[in-house]
Amino acid sequence: MKGNFLVIMSDEHQGRALGCAGHGLVRTPNLDRLAARGTRFTDAYTPSPICVPARAAFAAGRPVHETRLWDNAMPYAGEPKGWGHALQDGGVPVESIGKLHYRRDEDPAGFDREHIPMQVAGGTGMVWASIRAEGERVSMPVRMLGDHIGPGTSKYTEYDSAIVGRTAEWFADRRASADERPWCLYVGFVAPHFPLVVPREFFDMYPPESLPEVKLHPSDGHARHPWVEKQTFVTDSENQFRDPGERLAAMSAYFGLCSWLDHNVGLVLDALEAEGFGQNTTVAYTSDHGDNVGARGLWGKSNLYQESVHVPLIIAGPGIAAGECGTPVDLLDLAATIPDHFGQPFGGAGRPLTRIAEEPDDRDRPIISQYHAVGAVSGAFMLRKGRWKLNHYVGFPPELFDLESDPEELNDLADDPGHVAALSAMEAELRRHLDPDGVNDMAFRDQAAMVERYGGRGAALKLGAPAATPPPEVRP
Repeated sequence: MKGNFLVIMSDEHQGRALGCAGHGLVRTPNLDRLAARGTRFTDAYTPSPICVPARAAFAAGRPVHETRLWDNAMPYAGEPKGWGHALQDGGVPVESIGKLHYRRDEDPAGFDREHIPMQVAGGTGMVWASIRAEGERVSMPVRMLGDHIGPGTSKYTEYDSAIVGRTAEWFADRRASADERPWCLYVGFVAPHFPLVVPREFFDMYPPESLPEVKLHPSDGHARHPWVEKQTFVTDSENQFRDPGERLAAMSAYFGLCSWLDHNVGLVLDALEAEGFGQNTTVAYTSDHGDNVGARGLWGKSNLYQESVHVPLIIAGPGIAAGECGTPVDLLDLAATIPDHFGQPFGGAGRPLTRIAEEPDDRDRPIISQYHAVGAVSGAFMLRKGRWKLNHYVGFPPELFDLESDPEELNDLADDPGHVAALSAMEAELRRHLDPDGVNDMAFRDQAAMVERYGGRGAALKLGAPAATPPPEVRP
């Protein structure tokens, strides 16, 4: 058995928005230092590009079509049992601090204790967004990105500060306790999730003249994929900016929130060191999904492009080599890593990251992400394998990208006669792992049954937060 394990998960952190990932603008010195002494997985993905299904899949270590927790109204409640339960079965102390986005505090979710947890609103989440059939969907009742965009503080930044303080207290209490067993602690931050408000010093790090041009914007003639065009009906953040300056402020705020997150990660790592745990603790950092940050005129997550599905993933600690690993991985692999670290059996779908990193890079390892949530008129499935990335949309044409020659996904090759074989091979590979049409039908059946349990469409439209989930009340 090795030492302690600290998991830090943020919310909506785009995989490229790291200094160590080569981003030309974003400053993340603390995460860069963590990566410098550990392994950064360059091709890490979320199981689903939206909070609740991604977090449920991570908790259980199973893909979304197995958990059948499809959207933000189907939060994790402790089933299927996951990595936390595996630690509890082995007598490993395991606790959480901060955002979980599970169902309720009292659910047996795999933690001995949950400190200031943030769960879905009302224990139900956004039931209105589970109504997905075209012609029945409703648009988001408020502006998704928040009423105010720019410098300042929000309930979310206050909550992240409270998480830092509680985590420092936890380390101190653990050091003072008589319990010498190796422990596992999960810390969940909300940044850089909207609302796009960040303390002034971080907002000012990214002045308008420093911001990059947005790629594939519809105003420049880009025609969005028809599935994506329909998905934007529910939020349409791009057309809700009050003026061009506010749009630039949204970018500054998002990148500022990435640096704010990094600042808080640094405080947590400083507290870990101060209490004497630095040398015997493995630290993993990741996020539940990414953010489009204006690419293709899109904001938030909820699609299959790299900005949305690609996430940062770093692991550092005793015995972990410094460097990069190019094998594609996902959050299910992180879920498998935690019980493996403590020598506990676990039946999840992933493989321990530490073992993957010890082997030669396997760029042909298939990774799947899927989306069945707010705005989607049908299920969407991403397959990454080798140089290729397939976006399969039930009832719509596919997209095929060559990420080696086209990492920005500028050129869809699905209709290119020279790539018929590659497209066919990727479609066949996807069907080796799941039946897209069958999974799509199952998701719609499960969501319809849930809406009926809540009393039908009229009742469902009143359930859940209108946009960002409110954080819990915490002491200053």
